Amino acid sequence: MSFLIKSLIVKALNYLRDVRGELSKVVWPKKEEVIKLTLVVLMISIVVAAYVGLLDFSFTKLLELLISY
Repeated sequence: MSFLIKSLIVKALNYLRDVRGELSKVVWPKKEEVIKLTLVVLMISIVVAAYVGLLDFSFTKLLELLISY
């Protein structure tokens, strides 16, 4: 049983070593780019939310109109 535990520990350590090596290759964005892209995502999210909300409101009113007849 201890062989299995040692094998799992070795595999876990190798995995973590590989992860560390891959993370060292990552090119992280600059702060300004992160802020700019975050604002783009927020604006697109607001526009999509407004569009879906408008559709929901319109379909609700249409359904109310159809049911009232």
